Amino acid sequence: MAEVRDIQINDTAARAALAAENAAAGPGRVDDLQDMQGEKMVLNMGPSHPSTHGVLRILLEMDGETITKAMPDIGYLHRGDEKIAENMTYTQFIPYTDRLDYLAPLANNVAYALAVEKLLGIEKNLPARCQYIRVICCELARISSHLLGVGCFAMDVGALTVFLHTFTEREKIYNLCESLTGARFTTSYTRIGGVSRDTPPGWCSAVRKFLEEVVVNIDETETLLTRNRIWVDRTRDVGVISKEDALDYGLTGPNLRGSGVDYDLRKAQPYLIYPELKFEVPVGSVGDCYDRYLVRMEEMRQSVKLVHQCLDKIPGGFDNASKEPVNVSDGKIVMPPKDKVLTSM
Repeated sequence: MAEVRDIQINDTAARAALAAENAAAGPGRVDDLQDMQGEKMVLNMGPSHPSTHGVLRILLEMDGETITKAMPDIGYLHRGDEKIAENMTYTQFIPYTDRLDYLAPLANNVAYALAVEKLLGIEKNLPARCQYIRVICCELARISSHLLGVGCFAMDVGALTVFLHTFTEREKIYNLCESLTGARFTTSYTRIGGVSRDTPPGWCSAVRKFLEEVVVNIDETETLLTRNRIWVDRTRDVGVISKEDALDYGLTGPNLRGSGVDYDLRKAQPYLIYPELKFEVPVGSVGDCYDRYLVRMEEMRQSVKLVHQCLDKIPGGFDNASKEPVNVSDGKIVMPPKDKVLTSM
């Protein structure tokens, strides 16, 4: 049973008093958040709609705009993926990784494949072109995820124009995903030991064109938001997460780096061809909503630089004229090309 706990409160004495109150209250139900004097507001934060992806419910007790108590109600998306995986082959489970974060299925595919490849001892045998393609896919997924995050965040504050700008660019990424994998969301593109197919003709050129366009969009978004007085007032010193709390709560990604923790797996535990690429890891200083916004904006710029480097260095060039392989040469791991199979499989 979840416990009622305090969210960040700047006043030390208030934090201590609330912690003592919560400790005395002990475990409770979501219905136990009550304010008998009517001085505070109790409201539900989600789930927005049963069809919404990634939802959870948090019952909040508010004192003005300060959250004084919160009780999470999780389990809305429990699917038992681990148990399902026990009855599947490594390859059969790949489609399930698409659903772990449907906003970045290409990155999920790669993370799962890398884990299996490490178990099989073939992570160092991956063809160079395959590794470059995977990095391009991961960085496009990062840009797509951040575009949605910034766009929806801006819309919640009332900046609808930014939402329209970011979703226009995000749609272009989905078009690239569809031309590469055949699907917009559930891509299932990565395979154990490689990828399902090479890049189609003209795809790398389309990616290059997109990079030139998305940078313009990022500049426009920053012009609309970064120094906007309303945006700054609504995000600066709001939702502050200290470096210590970020580590204690196990935050990752831009939420962790926004709190001032300089940690990125691409630098700390580099994989694929990331050691050969040049990029910086943006880190916040305060840990508020404004810092997390700035981190996401700069991460998109760094992702653009990474993809440019991959396109410049990819073995075989844009259309793989030299026929560089995209899968390991091991029939025990990778299925043979269909045109090489003389009988049905």
